[in-house]
Amino acid sequence: MQNYGIAHVWAQGDFVTRGIALALLVMSVLSWCVILVKGWNVMRLKRLTKNAEQSFWHSGDFDDGVKKLGSGTRDDNPFLALALSGQEAADHHHQTQPHLHDRMDVSDWITRCLKDSMDEAIAKMQSGLAILASIGSTAPFVGLFGTVWGIYHALLTIGATGQTSIDAVAGPVGEALIMTAFGLFVAIPAVLAYNALTRANKAIVTKLNRFAHGLHAFFVTGARLSSTKGNLRVAARAH
Repeated sequence: MQNYGIAHVWAQGDFVTRGIALALLVMSVLSWCVILVKGWNVMRLKRLTKNAEQSFWHSGDFDDGVKKLGSGTRDDNPFLALALSGQEAADHHHQTQPHLHDRMDVSDWITRCLKDSMDEAIAKMQSGLAILASIGSTAPFVGLFGTVWGIYHALLTIGATGQTSIDAVAGPVGEALIMTAFGLFVAIPAVLAYNALTRANKAIVTKLNRFAHGLHAFFVTGARLSSTKGNLRVAARAH
């Protein structure tokens, strides 16, 4: 048994076997890098969403509410990006310069600007997930190809030597099956992480949508819609 194992696969394998092993290693490293980076980002956004919206609407004025949305820039704080985007849209629409958007209704203009900001935030949250989906769907087949290639060469070797006993066949064939195990080892974490990150992003997007609806009402009517025990009410804009 000491003649078989991972080291023996690498030592006796040809360029195809080694290339498949290196490809699976790169895919594993890449998927774990995405998992760690996106996981940290999701936890950071969850901390922001925990109290950001409530703190904003309980502020004395808009500037104070912006400060309570948390530190950071518009690029890494979607709540701050939405608030500033809505404010800029409302201020810009009321300027006297003759622009095409001046002919648009203020509600439509603010909606468009908030939607653009939402789209940018969602795109940033979803970046990298395609890598996990691709690795999760292709890694098992890459490993399976390595297994088929290994079994093919193992059978050629067995046929050349004329040894057909079970102990002579089990070693090379079992060695080739290591590639399938490698493929599953790479794919399973990628699939689980993709599903978990997708669910977490959906929860964050739901809160961002609710915050954007409140901002729209705030800038258009001077009030915002909120819910208490399932009933809608209007909270007057504080100044």
